[in-house]
Amino acid sequence: MSLGFTSKVFQVDTINLEGSSEQIVKGGRHLFPLLPKAFEGIKQIGVIGWGSQGPAQAQNLRDSLEGTGITVKVGLRPGSASMDEARAAGFSEASGTLGEMFAVVEESDLVMLLVSDAAQAEIFQDVFAKMKPGATLGLSHGFLVGHMKNVGASFPKNVNVIAVCPKGMGPSVRRLYVQGSTVNGAGINSSFAVEQDIDGRATDIALGWSVAIGSPYTFQTTLESEFKSDIYGERGILLGAVHGIIESLYRRYINQGMSHDDAFRHSAEAITGPISRIISKQGMLGVYDAVGADGRPQFEVAYAASYPAAREILEEIYDEVSSGNEIRSVILAGDRLKRRPMGVIDRTETWKTGKEVRSERDEEEIPLDPFTAGVYIATMMAQIDVLMEHGHPYSEVANESVIEAVDSLNPYMHARGVSYMVDNCSTTARLGSRKWAPRFDYVLTEQSYVAIDDKDKVDTRLVDSFKEHRIHQVLAECAKLRPSVDIFVE
Repeated sequence: MSLGFTSKVFQVDTINLEGSSEQIVKGGRHLFPLLPKAFEGIKQIGVIGWGSQGPAQAQNLRDSLEGTGITVKVGLRPGSASMDEARAAGFSEASGTLGEMFAVVEESDLVMLLVSDAAQAEIFQDVFAKMKPGATLGLSHGFLVGHMKNVGASFPKNVNVIAVCPKGMGPSVRRLYVQGSTVNGAGINSSFAVEQDIDGRATDIALGWSVAIGSPYTFQTTLESEFKSDIYGERGILLGAVHGIIESLYRRYINQGMSHDDAFRHSAEAITGPISRIISKQGMLGVYDAVGADGRPQFEVAYAASYPAAREILEEIYDEVSSGNEIRSVILAGDRLKRRPMGVIDRTETWKTGKEVRSERDEEEIPLDPFTAGVYIATMMAQIDVLMEHGHPYSEVANESVIEAVDSLNPYMHARGVSYMVDNCSTTARLGSRKWAPRFDYVLTEQSYVAIDDKDKVDTRLVDSFKEHRIHQVLAECAKLRPSVDIFVE
């Protein structure tokens, strides 16, 4: 994928990622004075929707643009239960910062469409019809582009179309912005894309949006690349795969004679605790080093046995996403969810045990289990390889497969369990996680672990490929841009 951009407002830096140059914009609060120039001609930003991303982005934008004269106004359906939540966050009809959805669309110069993906599919034509000529449509996900491709629709020719896509759930976008109020650049990384630029302003509007919500760095993608990597990643290591891995390992460790508490510590706690923390700061090779000489044989056999099985599922997921099937599945689920909401996913023995373990947790005593690390990192690497083979930018690969997992999502599971992580995400992500987690559980249990127990010969060349993989240099470069603030989840 050949990308490149220039900005009239922000400094554009070039980073070298394993021989591939990518342009980025480094964020930070010192750039907030440049926002009026980036948003030149924009008097009102309409944030439409109050789901996972809406509350975070609306509040971050409002706080970053304070004193600029630019109004951030939330638009919701009449009678929406979210009206009271928006009022509690400081938006109100009296101040002109809260209103009916389509009225806000009609009067805004930048319309950020942050309603659920299924709702976007229902109302996008009505939104297009209400937008002012010359306005800018903003998305935080490429789902709508995928859906429009499925149904043969197109964007109106008289508006800019851009995207800023934070690489983390909405609550993380807000939490890190607030926690980093005294630390320049603290926040969640974002990608940006320009789908349609009618007046030469689209790139700077998108970069201004990303800076304003607190992105430490912003990298370029396309909306098609974004929806493929994002929907795929949610079903993979970010949500679905990690859930399936933990369920499979928890049962395996109990069958091997561990207590229920220890089984949870060696599976879920190991992943969301030491494994995630080490990856965040030192990369995946840091985990391989940390398990030590005694643990490496377990890591290696787990890795070599798990990679092929995980890769099989991840290739299927990518095909389902890129073909439009996963998007169709989400659309079809919309009517079912109106009749029957999604079920709860943390009432199994695994997560009941986890609640007890967390109540007595000592972070220093969480084990760095080498077998668990091998399974988890093998799945993460399989996801990385699929994305790389399909030509996704390295920044996108690193963020969608590694950084978002360890810095945004896993901390939520570490704090309060799998449901707290998954169900703070979008409906699309929640549906995908529930659909694919059992597949990962099944394939690891039925193929990988059986192969290990039966002492089948595993392909040790996979471990050599892991140790020499180019992703490690990519992550090392990305780590240099990482803010010093670690997310804290109560």
